[in-house]
Amino acid sequence: MKVTLISHTPNPEQTVAAAARLCYSAATIDGIMEKMDEASTRRMVNMLLGMGHESPIEHVSFTFGIEGVSRSLLAQITRHRIASFSVQSQRYVSESGFEYVTPPEIAGIPEALDIYDDFMKRADEDYNRLTELLYNKYTDGVEDEGRKKQLRKKAIEDARFVLPNACTTKMILTMNARSLYNFFDHRCCYRAQWEIRQVANRMLELVREVAPTLFAGAGAPCESGQCNQGKMSCGMTIPQRREKGLL
Repeated sequence: MKVTLISHTPNPEQTVAAAARLCYSAATIDGIMEKMDEASTRRMVNMLLGMGHESPIEHVSFTFGIEGVSRSLLAQITRHRIASFSVQSQRYVSESGFEYVTPPEIAGIPEALDIYDDFMKRADEDYNRLTELLYNKYTDGVEDEGRKKQLRKKAIEDARFVLPNACTTKMILTMNARSLYNFFDHRCCYRAQWEIRQVANRMLELVREVAPTLFAGAGAPCESGQCNQGKMSCGMTIPQRREKGLL
């Protein structure tokens, strides 16, 4: 797994603070920006977060590169709909010899790992065999090499149906800060699936490096306050889990 912060809105905290101040000021935008020094920016951002006034934080966005994650994670992360995704296509990119994600619990049991790895090997063999069967059907009597190349892509389009959820993918993801708060609220929680929790925690580390005040309170709700999972709560705070070595 690799998560990188590719780009973000310049001066994100200053932008948020200026947007918020504009709502309550008769000054020009240039005048507001000139007064947004580091101290006043920090005060304004903290005030916004304390009030729960979230609309100004939508003005800043963050773009991440995410690699080496499973298609299972892809199905989860795209449920966060106020975001933009660009994902490597299995229709156009061959998955022959595909890499895959192994859950830690499976990796910790030698017999389970053998079963898992054998399945992935068979899936790869079946994928390659299906690709060749389809390709041979589509190219029967076709002489043009350019056309054959197109038909190779048509073959992998249908062969991909045997690929497992464990198959790795990569994506570029963009979210505004308000959407990120929601994402971290749900996916940094211990009840989140382990892979997306790892991705969310790494994303949170990265945005805190460039906007520490803005994201100081982001993350699992139990990090700084009350669990919001109701009867589904795990019954422990994140600090308690760390103390017990469960994280």
